[in-house]
Amino acid sequence: MNAVAEFDFIIVGAGSAGCLLANRLSADPDCRVLLVEAGGRDDWFWIKVPVGYLYTIANPRTDWCFTTEAEPGLAGRSIHYARGRVIGGCSSINAMIHMRGQASDYELWARATGDERWLWGGPDGPGETLAIYKKLEDYFGGADDWHGVGGEIRVERPRVRWKILDAWQAAAAQLGISPIDEFNRGFNAGSAYFHVNQRRGRRWSMADAFLHPIAHRTNLTVYTQTQAVRLVLDDQVRRDQRRGAWTTAQQRVTGLRLLKGGQIVDVRARREVILSAGAIGSPHLMQVSGLGPAGLLTRHHVPVVVDLPGVGENLQDHLQLRTVYTVRGARTVNTLYRNWITRAGMGLQYLLLRSGPMTMPPSTLGAFAKSDPALDSPNLEWHVQPLSLPKFGEPLHPFGAITPSVCNLRPSSRGHVCMASADPLIHPKIRCNYLSTDADRLIAVKGLRMTRQIMAAPALARYRPQELLPGPQFESDDELCRAATELGTTIFHPVGTCAMGAFDARGRPRSAVTVLDSDCRVYRVAGLRVVDASAMPTIISGNTNAPVMLIAERTARAILGSIG
Repeated sequence: MNAVAEFDFIIVGAGSAGCLLANRLSADPDCRVLLVEAGGRDDWFWIKVPVGYLYTIANPRTDWCFTTEAEPGLAGRSIHYARGRVIGGCSSINAMIHMRGQASDYELWARATGDERWLWGGPDGPGETLAIYKKLEDYFGGADDWHGVGGEIRVERPRVRWKILDAWQAAAAQLGISPIDEFNRGFNAGSAYFHVNQRRGRRWSMADAFLHPIAHRTNLTVYTQTQAVRLVLDDQVRRDQRRGAWTTAQQRVTGLRLLKGGQIVDVRARREVILSAGAIGSPHLMQVSGLGPAGLLTRHHVPVVVDLPGVGENLQDHLQLRTVYTVRGARTVNTLYRNWITRAGMGLQYLLLRSGPMTMPPSTLGAFAKSDPALDSPNLEWHVQPLSLPKFGEPLHPFGAITPSVCNLRPSSRGHVCMASADPLIHPKIRCNYLSTDADRLIAVKGLRMTRQIMAAPALARYRPQELLPGPQFESDDELCRAATELGTTIFHPVGTCAMGAFDARGRPRSAVTVLDSDCRVYRVAGLRVVDASAMPTIISGNTNAPVMLIAERTARAILGSIG
């Protein structure tokens, strides 16, 4: 390999995980770290303004602009699949919602990996999860049993409230979904305004948290507008005798081939290459490099370097069902935006006070509940928005309306990410297989019915809500299931495509979809880790950015421990 530069660690993707890893690994001045990002700098005005997601999503300046394959479970529709392509990655374009998930999620991770460190922990039991979250956090309310201060991830309460959302919360309480202080204590049943990753009314991305403060380090190099096109491997494996995936390695990753400034260049990794390119990008790069399901690689004439059946499989996502209700006599974003005077007032309020609607995340109020009382923890989540529009990217409706979106937090449907060509610059095929199981279809119908019950509760009567979508003509279970296929769209939470899992005494994975061990090391491929949402064995019951930071922090500690 004729490398133009050599580093100890090469990180692919300057998104949430990549920024944290660059911070932690470059803290040792003897470690040379390269961070590679396909997108550009995050210095665009609309990245920092919270409502700027309206301009950053579906914009090739900041978004990969993926699309799914035509989905049978979405009435044959192909949908936009936003992934961050900019410094900060998805944290520069996402909803800014700070959500840890629930303790029961981490019980599933511990069971899948055989590693109790994933358990929630705290005074009630084993595990490191809560302690790591507290360590990472700078919480607006100060340190307590649930939160920490002084960490890099700023967490604040929203800077705007809406009477119509307060009324929705009261209506949910009349149906047994009681108001709670917050969602981040391990059990989320109830409703609350979401906490957000903002600092004084501006988006606080993971680049703001972890990368920009240490950008001056001389041992850290950042390449922007640079796409990783292939992993470079060597079959002369240096055995790592520690327990875990690398004891069975057949190949070793020694570097990376990049497309930089229109030229192909190689860089060498003395220790490790770490993929943090996300649940779409990481498995795709592995597949075009010959690491993946042998049948898939052979079909595209890619030499099979290591047959890894789980790479790109096990794709999970949250499907949101966006219902729309017209309301009267209520202030909504729709009613404010249709008047140029109130639009100007919104802008002035933001510029002077860093408050008001321009600080608003895509979803402001949330609620969690069980579709079945027998469940141990909530499996439904509502994101309630004081606005409505035909679909994302189109103008707001010209009338007052709200959008209570409901999603199944633990879908049983599984999809996949597959290379479409041996050419690494061609986007992969994304098949989510939404609503492909009876269980998911049943929960979708229950979610729509529960939404109707909340909207019909007395607390909302003064606003005279009328169902616009899906519409009162959908009454039977079959009709509501059909409505779900017509309404459903992603909430942008793809995970699981390079899943962590447990290994037997001979070092073989216990599940066909397992790609990583609990320290995110790739099975049978030394010197390679995948540290991003791909690693989740099961989807978290909530927004995914905070759990990605948990994975990144734990893996950074494992890496530093192995070289310390």
